[in-house]
Formats: sequence, C-alpha cells, structure tokens
Amino acid sequence: MTEHFDPATLALRAGTLRSGFQEHSEAMFLTSSFVFGSAAEAAARFSGAEPGNIYARFTNPTVTMFEQRLAALEGAERCVAFASGMAAVLATVMGLMQAGEHVVASRSLFGSTVQLFANIMSRFGVSTTFVAPTDLAAWRAAVRPETRLFFLESPSNPLTEVSDIRAIAAIAHEAGARLAVDNCFCTPILQRPLELGADIVIHSATKYLDGQGRVLGGAVLGGKDLLEGVYTFLRTAGPTLSAFNAWVLLKGMETLPIRMRAHSEQALALASWLERQPGVLRVRYPGLPSHPQHELAMSQQASGGGILAFEVAGGKEAAWRVIDASRVMSITANLGDVRTTITHPATTTHSRMTPEQRADAGIGDGLIRLAVGLEALADLQADLARGLVGAA
Repeated sequence: MTEHFDPATLALRAGTLRSGFQEHSEAMFLTSSFVFGSAAEAAARFSGAEPGNIYARFTNPTVTMFEQRLAALEGAERCVAFASGMAAVLATVMGLMQAGEHVVASRSLFGSTVQLFANIMSRFGVSTTFVAPTDLAAWRAAVRPETRLFFLESPSNPLTEVSDIRAIAAIAHEAGARLAVDNCFCTPILQRPLELGADIVIHSATKYLDGQGRVLGGAVLGGKDLLEGVYTFLRTAGPTLSAFNAWVLLKGMETLPIRMRAHSEQALALASWLERQPGVLRVRYPGLPSHPQHELAMSQQASGGGILAFEVAGGKEAAWRVIDASRVMSITANLGDVRTTITHPATTTHSRMTPEQRADAGIGDGLIRLAVGLEALADLQADLARGLVGAA
C-alpha cells in the first residue's frame, strides 16, 4: 500500500501478506528455517540474487508484515525489527558507527539509553556528549569533527520535554551527522520525525504499538541504503523479533490511531485536573499551555500524547505515598498500555543514573510519571486524590 492512504487504513491494511490459504488475518509463521526447491535456489537466496526467506533470525514473513506496516505509517523506505526497543537503539549505533566517532545526545533519555551511550558504547570507542534537549546552542557547540550521530527523544522520558526536530536535524546535517529520533511516546499517529528532517526513527514497539503490555519489540526506520548496516548487525548478531511477537504487534497496531487519540484526550484532561490540586508543584504535559514547549509541540505533534509527569511537594516520601495509595493504576515502569501505569522515575527507570545526571535532567525526588490509560477519568482522579491528601 502506498503512502496516500490515511493512517487509520494503513494501520489495518499495510504490509499484509497472504499465503496460499488466503487467510484474512495475518498468519503467524512459527518456523526457524525455510526450505529451497534446489541447491541453486538456496545459493541465490543466500547471495541476495533472489528475494525470499532463509532463516528466521533475519527473515520471517510475519516479521516482514510488521516491518512493512510500521514503515508505511512512518513514511519510511525501510524498517528493521528487533527483539526490544533497546536492541533497536544498540543496533543503530553498532550498525552506523565505529570506534573513534562521536554522538551528541539529549541528556533527557530513557535511563537504559543513557547507560548504553555513557557506559557501554564508550568501552568500544564511541564517545557521547549529553546536552539539554531544548538548547539548540548546546547541540551546535557539542559538535566535533568526528561527530556522526545526534540522538534524542521527543517528548522526553519522563519530563515530556519537546525538542525542535527540524532545527536539530539542520544542525546535525550541517555537521555531516545523522539525526535519530526515538518516537516511542508519540508513535507515527501523532508525530512523523522523518517528515521533520530526521534520518532515523526508533521505536520500542513494546509500548504503544502493542498497546496492551503483552510483548517486547523494537524497530529502526529510515532510508533503504542507510539501514543496510543496521540490518547487517541484526543478521549477524541476532537480536531478533519473534514471529509470535510480530503477530501480536500487528494486531495491536490495528487500533493504534483510535488508542492514541483516546490516550491524548484522557491525558490532557487528567493533566488539567492535576494543575488544580494542592500539593502539586508542577505538571509537565505537552498539551497544556503551561508546558514550556507547548507551541513547538503543537507544531510537530498532532496532540499531546498519553504521558505526563508531575512533581509533588515533599520529595520521595510524598511521591511514594501517592503511588502506594493507587488502587486502579498499576505500579510498573512500563508505559503505552491501555491500563494506566504510575512510577517514580528517580528510583526506577532512571535509578542507574547518577544523582548529578538526574539533577541535570530535572528528575527530582518528588517527580511521578503517569502513562495515562483508558479507564474512566473519574476513577483515575480519585486514585490520585487519595494519595495527594495531605501533600499540600
């Protein structure tokens, strides 16, 4: 299917392949390998002279359907699927960079992404400079002759800071580098970074693409030639998305447009309510006029998304009291689920960062992150109100 179809149609129809049985729902190909009609056909497949499936570490029809559907939604030439979002981030670096090269990255990233750049890739000779996601001068000043990659999340985890993707892409390209954007929070329904100048889009499909907290998955999207190194890393190293998980993700993506609209509406209503509650020091949600990058967010996103963060007076003790008082919300670090999740970033998702790194990123002890699900709004408000009593 081509890109002129509406995302609602692409989410249901793009990438569908049918076997000889002409099944209506996408088939799940649970096999480790594929047979060939002859030795010559096998040789042609392995050499790349003939397209087709070879071995499920790097070719599987169900995974291919997932890749093609997500590529259609993002407007990308190519998608390479992975076993998790972090595997996708790792493959981007390993597939596109080499020792001696340099990354400029937002300091407001998922904690594991920070650890990957700061403590793992540095052991392989890839250095990283972390900068404020909204400070364009800092992005420009961090460039070195050996800079090859810019990396950001927008909105960021957990403070929902919004980076100017167009401007940062221009800085990257001026320096001869590529820009990779983690689009996990928005999905292609709310934001398409490639249209804003990014070169690479990364997803933790575990989150909204599935939408029900069932499986892990990841993806890297971009130009066909650019992603060849990423695919080579997958084929060689094998951080492979399983056929079963790909099938679950395909089913999840069928409702992605409806869910993202509902998540956004619910999150905006809850964020507006939180701003009026005693004991809440600040609320960070891109859809609120009070958000520092509200106008920018509304210029590059279709809506605010489903993630918000708020800070309560009283630090960790008060934040934990709010979290522990929840009866509806799930206390878990995952996000993107139809069920609302609540977590304390400083002691969970970002706990491996140093106190100095958390302070630089604005992650205080009183900060709580909500991934707003689809329960009744009144029940979510009552759940939070129970813990906010006495926080003023």
